[in-house]
Amino acid sequence: MKTIFRILLRLLFKFEAFGTDSLRTPGPLLLVANHVSWLDWLFLFVLLEDDWRFVVSGAAAQSTWLHRKIMINKRTFVIDPASPYAAKHMAHFLQEGNRLVLFAEGRITFTGSLMKLFEGTGFLLSRIPARIVTCYLRGAERMQLSRQPGWRRWFPKVTAHFSASLCPPSYSHLKLAAARQTYTEWVRIKMVEQQFQTEMDFGPATVPEAILSAARNRPSFDVLEDALQKPLTYRRLLISTDTLASQLLKVLPPLKKTVGILLPNINATPIALLSLWALGKVPAILNFSSGIPTVSACAKLAQVEVILTSKNFVEKAKIDLTLLQENGIRIIYLEDLSASAGALPKLLAVLKARLYPLTIFRTQMSAESAAVVLFTSGSEGSPKGVQLSHRNLLANIRQMLSVTDINDTDRIFNALPLFHSFGLTVGLLLGLVRGVYVFLYPSPLHYRLVPNVIYDKNCTVFLSTNTFLNGYARRAHPYDFRSVRYLFAAAEKVQEATFTTWAQKYGVRILEGYGATECGPALSANVPFAPRIGSAGRFLPGIEWKLEPVEGVSEGGRLLVRGPNIMNGYLNPDTDVLKIPPGGWYDTGDIARVDKDGFLFILGRLKRFAKVSGEMISLSALEDLFAGAFPQHGPKCVVAVVAQTDPDKGEALIAVTNTPQLTREELRTAVRSKGLTNLWAPSQIRFLAQIPVLGTGKINHRDILRMLAEGNLPLCLPAATSGEAT
Repeated sequence: MKTIFRILLRLLFKFEAFGTDSLRTPGPLLLVANHVSWLDWLFLFVLLEDDWRFVVSGAAAQSTWLHRKIMINKRTFVIDPASPYAAKHMAHFLQEGNRLVLFAEGRITFTGSLMKLFEGTGFLLSRIPARIVTCYLRGAERMQLSRQPGWRRWFPKVTAHFSASLCPPSYSHLKLAAARQTYTEWVRIKMVEQQFQTEMDFGPATVPEAILSAARNRPSFDVLEDALQKPLTYRRLLISTDTLASQLLKVLPPLKKTVGILLPNINATPIALLSLWALGKVPAILNFSSGIPTVSACAKLAQVEVILTSKNFVEKAKIDLTLLQENGIRIIYLEDLSASAGALPKLLAVLKARLYPLTIFRTQMSAESAAVVLFTSGSEGSPKGVQLSHRNLLANIRQMLSVTDINDTDRIFNALPLFHSFGLTVGLLLGLVRGVYVFLYPSPLHYRLVPNVIYDKNCTVFLSTNTFLNGYARRAHPYDFRSVRYLFAAAEKVQEATFTTWAQKYGVRILEGYGATECGPALSANVPFAPRIGSAGRFLPGIEWKLEPVEGVSEGGRLLVRGPNIMNGYLNPDTDVLKIPPGGWYDTGDIARVDKDGFLFILGRLKRFAKVSGEMISLSALEDLFAGAFPQHGPKCVVAVVAQTDPDKGEALIAVTNTPQLTREELRTAVRSKGLTNLWAPSQIRFLAQIPVLGTGKINHRDILRMLAEGNLPLCLPAATSGEAT
């Protein structure tokens, strides 16, 4: 019978299994698999020896004649989930040296992703010294016999992937309840890591291949929309990509790989990206908000000779490209290419998209090939050029997908600029690879319009930063974010006042994450499985980390990370050879601590620490403390903190605010309310009507320090008249 089933599964589902050697481990042994369809047991049954027993619910086993026939036999271990003795019976069975199969979620997933695990798994491991094997059933969620809400078909390809036989760590120092929870979480983390690694090993190797794979499954799905045009289906996206690639092939220099892109959040930007990848080119996405001199410097660093942009965008944004042209950079307008495209290339593109979509990507690329060049924010110095490979981008996308339950029905809203890694990888490419709708909005600064668009488009995934979230909270209606179930915030520290406002006014939990352009960008994220307010969440699967001690910092250390999402390297202005992180370890430059449960807390940037009278003070922590601390001055009150050299104390703290009425006594009161000494109180308050911010919403401390050095920031009047600020 088992042989017959094995042949049928092979014929119908092209079923294959990997890592089956671990299934021969003697008992006590627990096999824990994800549960995505009604046939999961059969995929495992054909691989297991006869002594294995499947744990099944008594209610499910008795529900129909077919269930009674299949489930009540010598291959099943029937339990009553409501009974307090169910887990004890399983523990006793394992203790006798037997082997059990357990679907620890206790139900077929309704999301297609891993759902929560019941703590019976942790109870078994806390009572019995059993080994464990995890299993990832890949593709079974697409069967008609699944419950996930997205597209399904009768016979998708299904594979089973088994981990090595694992020995759980010892948590004997914990009480039973805590140990049970800890073991359960350990198993869940192992299952997430296995899913991520399996997708890396067996999924498409490049971003275009991954997008093409999603397009084949849903060619008529509306995957992309912007504020100006109708939605693009996958098929229309591929047609536009091939048409533009055909035109670019005629005008781009054949030997130059890197091509600049100067475009906002519109459909043309991902089309330009895909078109350049189709030709084997590397897009360098330029930050138009940084000013043309900086754009020119970045283009020179990336050895860009040609920039793609839009004539309409340049005119509306009033961008003067003269400096770029004087520096020998050729400007190509997408409107001109579109006008010159004849009927034949468009017809060929339609035929390719329908019949031979793989031929759209003319040049073969590898996982390690350069995919994109991005530039750091430049808040503390000149922007650095970061080269990310296809492997880097896909690793980061799959890391995020493995810890969330984003499904086919989700709708992503992204107003973060695509020249920023968070906006590009998580806000755009994740949706195109996963096969979910993405709405691109041109500016995050439209505080009144953005909430209306999210409401109108029923978006469920929203990306933003602390600064922008505070702007939306001042303008949005309490019902505008009713559809949002994932609100990811990164790029800067989310302040406590922001958390409170969004939880109380909109009923939305902010999921704070952390990362860097060099990391693709995401390194950690809070998720509904495991949120911890105040932290940046747990590290994503596949990421190694370590903390190096820093003189004067008693808590935490300098954070270094390594993983498949870490960049190929920095562009080198003097040579084509990249500056690669030593040993693969990227130094984040941030001071952090990690608690006993693995949650990451960012204490501040090392460059954003000041040593005042021998004490290390986090300027970022001070800004977080002052945020929302002065309601008497209204919600628009912003306080930035910088440091300058001081002959007596080493460094002096200077508060820069857009509220001239703010006093030093108010700052001191806020500092004392947190139990801090007066060393943390800024010695001066300077006035700046408009606090400068970067395109990502971060405060531009570099500009503030420049204006301070130039003497352009007057003292706030209350401080000056009191004789306190001199």
